[in-house]
Amino acid sequence: MERINKIQILQKELPDLELLADSRSLQIYGQDWTRFRQPDPLAVVFPRSVDQVQALVKFARLEKLALVPSGGRTGLSGGAVAASCELVVSFEKMRKISEFNPLEASLKVEAGVVTQALQAYAAEQGLFYPISFAAEGSAQIGGNIATNAGGIRVLRYGLTRDWVEGLTVVTGAGEVLELNRGLIKNASGYDLRHLFIGSEGTLGFIVAATIRLAQPPPPQTVMLLALESMPAVMSLFHSAKVYLKLSAFEFFSEQALNYVCQHRQLPQPLENPAPFYVLCEFDSDEEAALAVFEQGFADGNLLDGVISQSSAQAEELWQYREGISESITQFTPYKNDLSVRVSKVPEFMQELDQLVAESYPDFEVIWFGHIGDGNLHMNVLKPETMEVGEFERSCLLVNHAVYQLVEKYAGSVSAEHGIGLLKRNALRFCRSQAEINILRQVKRVFDPDNIMNPGKLLNDE
Repeated sequence: MERINKIQILQKELPDLELLADSRSLQIYGQDWTRFRQPDPLAVVFPRSVDQVQALVKFARLEKLALVPSGGRTGLSGGAVAASCELVVSFEKMRKISEFNPLEASLKVEAGVVTQALQAYAAEQGLFYPISFAAEGSAQIGGNIATNAGGIRVLRYGLTRDWVEGLTVVTGAGEVLELNRGLIKNASGYDLRHLFIGSEGTLGFIVAATIRLAQPPPPQTVMLLALESMPAVMSLFHSAKVYLKLSAFEFFSEQALNYVCQHRQLPQPLENPAPFYVLCEFDSDEEAALAVFEQGFADGNLLDGVISQSSAQAEELWQYREGISESITQFTPYKNDLSVRVSKVPEFMQELDQLVAESYPDFEVIWFGHIGDGNLHMNVLKPETMEVGEFERSCLLVNHAVYQLVEKYAGSVSAEHGIGLLKRNALRFCRSQAEINILRQVKRVFDPDNIMNPGKLLNDE
């Protein structure tokens, strides 16, 4: 009855705000790609303007109603999970692209614009939006910014943060702020824009952004290479950096490749299997690519490989990397998204691999990641007969040792998925207590009533 009363009050106070409360909608909009918490939202609302978002936040403050932002819900840390009767705020009705400025190569997008739609719009203007990842067909710009999304081309183009020139936000206090206003140079004090980038919806809602675009890259070639070990992967990375103008340098294990081939019904890309594979993308240069091959074989690191001969073949090769996450989702993977400095990857990976072998002897572990930026994805697959809660508890027992290793190497427990709900207890392994105290103070300034995605990123005090 209390839930019904809350919904009735909401509909009375904000009658123009579209709302759904049927069980199917609550299930769909109440969770992201994580499956370790059951969604239990109050309802789902669909604002269509900044004014509606502001009115909603002001109402939520008065009613002490917790709000959870919802974009494409492709997150992997529980950041968009509503498990405690929160109101889910979906931005899928806010998808305008406007204010394209050809001189400045910039445009304004609402939070609900799908990443792939932004890429397509940029291409229509003869420009390029470089942030790219497997979920770009459903992920939304607001969520990308809220988690500072990285993806496959960080090595060359950086993170989402590097392409955001301005933000329109509604804070947890109900204030509308225009941050940086699309300026390239602005030395007028604290840049609050960067507080909201990566804030995971805990300070307020990102409702629109001014995005900078790039000139399109020259034609790209893709190589898929088979290697015998992680040291071989790193040695090849060094050679590739010497000879090639890299856009991406990705690695994945034989097990990861097999799951993709099975899930997408793809043929094995090379004649003989290998423990590890690398997929790299670079400015087309046949002579340089052959030099990498020759160096790899001369060093004894390279077992086999293929170089794309067309853009269509390059896209085919990318499938073997981009299909990994979707191919293992059915196995309820417990994901560790870790990063260290690139130079520390080999020794970190060696220690981590030994730790994993000792800690998960009965679990299957799938490895892949963005070696070019020091980001490793460790995916532990749930055995079919094990209950989800028991599986999570088993993984959590090992996580302490994993995160201690991350701390030893001065790395991060979340390279690109965010802290969200699942890793909030692990923040202390990559942030000092002094930093965490300041983060709490910042949240109180922007969200004095703790209504913005409470329980995410920071533990409730």
